Amino acid sequence: MNRQGMNEGRDYGFHLQFDPSEINDLTHRYDIKEDDDPIQAGSAIRAGDQSRTNLLRIFEWKTNGRGRSRISQNTDTEISDALRMAVEAKTDRASIAVLCGLNGVAVPVASAILTAIDPSRYTIIDFRALEALGYTGSDRTIDFYLGYLNYCRESANQLKVSLRDFDRALWQWSKEKNRREGIAQS
Repeated sequence: MNRQGMNEGRDYGFHLQFDPSEINDLTHRYDIKEDDDPIQAGSAIRAGDQSRTNLLRIFEWKTNGRGRSRISQNTDTEISDALRMAVEAKTDRASIAVLCGLNGVAVPVASAILTAIDPSRYTIIDFRALEALGYTGSDRTIDFYLGYLNYCRESANQLKVSLRDFDRALWQWSKEKNRREGIAQS
């Protein structure tokens, strides 16, 4: 990773909103079973089964079905080509960009697809993870994702946790924070 890539995420003011010592506990409270089906689909895609069925398994996981009509506008060939090119791409930018070329796939969904395909290399961008990093903006461009990805990779490496566990901890922290605040507001 080049020096510029390592520092990209810092430009967005990301700052972990909880003590890093909580990561293991947060990760253990995350319902890992929810990841099983999409990770299996991603593994199948990586192994050469770039089918609509596998894409939809990941899409449903990320969106809870929101946007199905847009994703259905893609042909099987378009889906297969995009997934194959994403797997074979030499750069992170190319991988995410080709997926964003599909109808119904913006950066957050593309990040989920890439994470399912290779959870050691990619991480999901969503409001929960961004909240756990203190980011409240609305930027979800490819450049923003690449900065976020580099920040998460660097943080996971420094904290000696997997990228996927770092992501799970971010997501779980936000979920629990919002649950606590919901109860407090009742």
